[in-house]
Amino acid sequence: MLVQIFVNGLLVGGIYAMVALGLNLVFGVLRIINFAHGHFLMLGMYAALTLWRYGLDPYVSILIVVPALFLFGALCERWLIRYTLAAPAHVKIFVTLGLAIAMENLALLVFKADYLSVKVPYQTSVWQVMGVSVSVTRTVAFAAMLATSAALFLFLGRTDFGRAIRATAQDRATARLMGINVDRVQLITFAIGSAIVGLAACLMMPIYAVYPTVGVEFVTAAFVIVVLGGLGSLHGALFGGLLIGVIEQASAYFMDSALRQLVYFLLFMVVLAVRPAGLFGQRGAEEIGLK
Repeated sequence: MLVQIFVNGLLVGGIYAMVALGLNLVFGVLRIINFAHGHFLMLGMYAALTLWRYGLDPYVSILIVVPALFLFGALCERWLIRYTLAAPAHVKIFVTLGLAIAMENLALLVFKADYLSVKVPYQTSVWQVMGVSVSVTRTVAFAAMLATSAALFLFLGRTDFGRAIRATAQDRATARLMGINVDRVQLITFAIGSAIVGLAACLMMPIYAVYPTVGVEFVTAAFVIVVLGGLGSLHGALFGGLLIGVIEQASAYFMDSALRQLVYFLLFMVVLAVRPAGLFGQRGAEEIGLK
């Protein structure tokens, strides 16, 4: 039973980690905590749902939803976020929060408050591995998270543009002096973060129902993961996501499932009291950027 709980926790944590990955990437470069990040997830889920209604499998819809979220993220950065980057922190909060409220109310207007879901043949399929039940859809999402993370790390570490992103995260002014187009880097980074959450949305559609506030639940966990793992630390976002997933599943089994968030919030407060920079963060890392 403990093995089953652990496996379930890892699979759930993989979804959390993917959502947190895009959030932490954007923070590491733009120095902005995107409170609309969960609503980008909601938008992607509704897009996948709409495409499914027209006969497109949620996994196939990745080919449309991910580029669409990339473009939407680029437009948001260019015409909204960019004008707040030099503003005080509270201005950035209000702008992204306002964007979230606008997107949520638009979803309410178009789709109402109903819980909507897709129906696909593999939705409830499970594999039996040494007596442990493994959900096919969650395993696919977990594998996609690992592949996306590996691709992102290689992109940041091995490509010229990835190095430009890291340089911008370290010191925006110096990056400009070195000839880096900082505005372009910031736009592409925000768009990549949006595309990652769009991928997560398509992978989640066979698992979860979508409704206008669905993003709030996942982005709350993502904020905990980002701070717990360490602001600006992509490795921390991955580890934090898996940790929160395991804790949540164990809490739901041994306690009332309604209290599952209480446990990881308590852990969150304890860790920050002992290590304010997070598990993988370094003191002052939130002022430095990606690691």
